[in-house]
Amino acid sequence: MDVLSLLLNRVWPLTNDNRSKKMEEKALEVYDVIRTIRDPEKPNTLEELDVVTEKCVEVQELGDDEYLIIIKFSPTVPHCSLATLIGLCLQVKLQRCLPFKHKLEIYITEGMHSTEEDTFLFSSRS
Repeated sequence: MDVLSLLLNRVWPLTNDNRSKKMEEKALEVYDVIRTIRDPEKPNTLEELDVVTEKCVEVQELGDDEYLIIIKFSPTVPHCSLATLIGLCLQVKLQRCLPFKHKLEIYITEGMHSTEEDTFLFSSRS
């Protein structure tokens, strides 16, 4: 973000509509990073297998240029033995590729895996 944008944001804070649009843009930025991750067992990407979709990414603003990223992914089968590995792949790729400070929470979508109690996988701050 350039100096002019920073000054304008301090003088004229973002309205709810602009803030919402900004969070949608951040969510799309996150999705663009994770959609190309390859499945550990298949030659397809997580996007091609519908493990991740645009709707599975939510971004909330925590403070000045720091965001909470919440990802809820859906394994291809309820008994997927690599669900934890997929969550780890998401975490590592985002930590390496995102240019902004963030806190990350990764979940398995409720009802999509045989181990319901393990739906929360990772939390990290970068």
